[in-house]
Amino acid sequence: MNLEEIAKKMCEKGKGILAADESTGTIEKRFKTINVENTEINRVSFRETLFSSQAMKNYIGGVILFDETIRQKSSEGIPIPELIKNNGAIPGIKVDKGAKKLAGSTDETITEGLDGLRERLKEYYDLGARFTKWRAVFKITSNFPSPQCIKSNAHALARYASLVQEANMVPIVEPEVLMDGDHNMEKCFQVTTDVLNECYNELALHKVNLRGTVLKPNMILPGIDCRNKVNSTEIAKKTIQCLKKNVPDSVPGIAFLSGGQSEIESSRNLNEINKINDTKFVFTFSYGRGLQASALKAFGQNKKDIKNIQNKFNHRAKMNGLSSSGKWSEDLEDQSVA
Repeated sequence: MNLEEIAKKMCEKGKGILAADESTGTIEKRFKTINVENTEINRVSFRETLFSSQAMKNYIGGVILFDETIRQKSSEGIPIPELIKNNGAIPGIKVDKGAKKLAGSTDETITEGLDGLRERLKEYYDLGARFTKWRAVFKITSNFPSPQCIKSNAHALARYASLVQEANMVPIVEPEVLMDGDHNMEKCFQVTTDVLNECYNELALHKVNLRGTVLKPNMILPGIDCRNKVNSTEIAKKTIQCLKKNVPDSVPGIAFLSGGQSEIESSRNLNEINKINDTKFVFTFSYGRGLQASALKAFGQNKKDIKNIQNKFNHRAKMNGLSSSGKWSEDLEDQSVA
């Protein structure tokens, strides 16, 4: 498949992307909440359980992996990327090195990882990856994000995307405006507009083929501590308005991050977006916690009960698959299997 075909397959109707790229430190925090020791055996066991589920064939188009995971093998000795491919999805890899303090700013970050990226991409391709992910983070306060932060991160995202396409892989471009704070929905709309505009200016400068990319944005949401709560219809309208205004039509797929929303909230909001979608965009999901939270809890209760863990994951994946077609409803949440 060429880049454009891969990008379309990652976001084909009724399917989305599983973000299983938690670093060792992040998954340790998740495991602590379920009283599971953070060992390599437990990490690969949990992920193998998800990657071998029925949901992979029905509702998952791609899986984002962490460096450790792409090098691991299943309990039967199958390389993890091969296990994912065998179950109908495309393996991908997180390639950024995380958000580090931005020089010249008091409380903002720049995502690092460009040094040596060309060589790492070749290795990841040989290991089976066919797409990649790079996340930039933008915090909303009275002073932030600054023009410096927006420009620096957009430039890095574009350099990353250009290198990834050179290596014959699809770049997921993830500029995340965080939910942290007490800002209202209008502020999120304004900041997301500024961020997306700068990102697509830089992507054009770096001659990135947008048809061979996937955008992973935040939805337009008020901050977690905002007093003015909004419903999913308002979220959907504002999100579509922002993306229509700022994202070129040539982008084949937009896979939202869950960004601190609960499992139900992320499904409900994606469903509303698809119900009123009047664009050419395919709107789907690229969720981590929004797909894995229930399965993780089941893993903590009994690691050996593979059927129960997979049932939880199958159900969540099915709900989001329905949301990506605008066919989800709260009544369906009582179902337990895909």
